Amino acid sequence: MRIDIHVHPAFYADINGDSHREGLRHRVTDIHKNGLAALEHIENKMACARLDRLTLLAQVYPEARGGAIVSNEEVRSLISLRPDLFFGMGSLDPGDPHLAETAEHALGDLGLLGLALYPCAGEFRPDDPRLEPVWSLCEQYDRPVLFHLGMTWEPGQSMAWAHPLSVEPLAMSHPKLRIGITRFGWPWVRETAALLLKYPNLYADTGVLYFDCAREFYQQTFTKDLPITWLDRSLRHQVLFGSDDPRFEQIRMAAAMETLGLRESSVELIMGENALVYLGL
Repeated sequence: MRIDIHVHPAFYADINGDSHREGLRHRVTDIHKNGLAALEHIENKMACARLDRLTLLAQVYPEARGGAIVSNEEVRSLISLRPDLFFGMGSLDPGDPHLAETAEHALGDLGLLGLALYPCAGEFRPDDPRLEPVWSLCEQYDRPVLFHLGMTWEPGQSMAWAHPLSVEPLAMSHPKLRIGITRFGWPWVRETAALLLKYPNLYADTGVLYFDCAREFYQQTFTKDLPITWLDRSLRHQVLFGSDDPRFEQIRMAAAMETLGLRESSVELIMGENALVYLGL
């Protein structure tokens, strides 16, 4: 099974009946030149990329930054429309006065497979003490967390909150919690590799920035900035395919993974088998 672990459904047509809300999503994400995507279009894109499942991420920010850009309930509604295509992860804001209840609702009532958190939007560290009850629930439900780290493109958000080393205290204190780092922490990819090497409960997705060509950028990142043997030997069980769709072209990124020169068994792990382990499936 081939799985994209990092997909933002902000512009899926089925959750965009409100033009004001659609406009908010364009402004906050700084994505402007795309239209709304019908489920038929999503399925066609998946077929072209040879993907079997997309992991849709809720996107909950502090109210001052837009609040629920994509709510947990909206992700659940999309899964209900096409459970054959979608997995889903919830989200929350550490400033939520009902934090534990929100997490319980997402993981328990809605049955989402984990939580996606946004440190640059919320200006918090992964080991923020407010989140301790959330980690207890994740461990209780055996669900992972995915931190959006590495470069952020969104207006008004500082990359000071984006360094992947910020997850180390949480990885140390919660060794049973599966923790994901988006974008392979780019541009701090060697620091991310060091974290994966040290902490077996850490994972990183491949949704790294590319300027104009996914194949060339993947070659730079995963065969030059990181020797390809690092992925093909030491880290092959901790790397997840992720596209950060719709910001980047999912089809090109999936194809680029095939050109790196990895063993076929490593490609199979990265393109889906590791995601099943990470998601607890």
